[in-house]
Amino acid sequence: MTEPQATPPPNGELPDDTPGGDVPGGDVPGYGVPGGGTPNDGGERPHDADTDVNVRELADVPSIEVISRAAVMLMSAAADKLGLAAENPDDPPARDLDEARRLITALAGLVTSSVEYLGPHAGAIRDGLQTLQRAFREASAVPDAPGQGPGEKYTGPVH
Repeated sequence: MTEPQATPPPNGELPDDTPGGDVPGGDVPGYGVPGGGTPNDGGERPHDADTDVNVRELADVPSIEVISRAAVMLMSAAADKLGLAAENPDDPPARDLDEARRLITALAGLVTSSVEYLGPHAGAIRDGLQTLQRAFREASAVPDAPGQGPGEKYTGPVH
């Protein structure tokens, strides 16, 4: 006895409860199986195993490295939003001071709250933060009052 094949509706779309194995041409990953897998893989997504490995590896990373990486990521993103990475930084095509302010403030909070853990990296990260704060002030059409710029409530006024 042969298994009946699913017949697609006239519009060509398969119903949501059709298992991927019934699709002509083989399994369609993630189609019709809760959790996004295929009927043949037990319903697990292929990246679930990778996530477990990544979590274990993250647990082995020292906290200072996590904090430093976060600071570098915030610095890079803020520099991009200020247009400092543009070919012509004086006239960048996409400058977003509102986003830059948020990133610089987040960086200032991170640096201020973790300065005791940064060790020899603290000076370089603080210098990078101050450079971004100054660049923000220069890029602003109407600069903030001293002490009111991005992150200055955490770092104090930047001149």
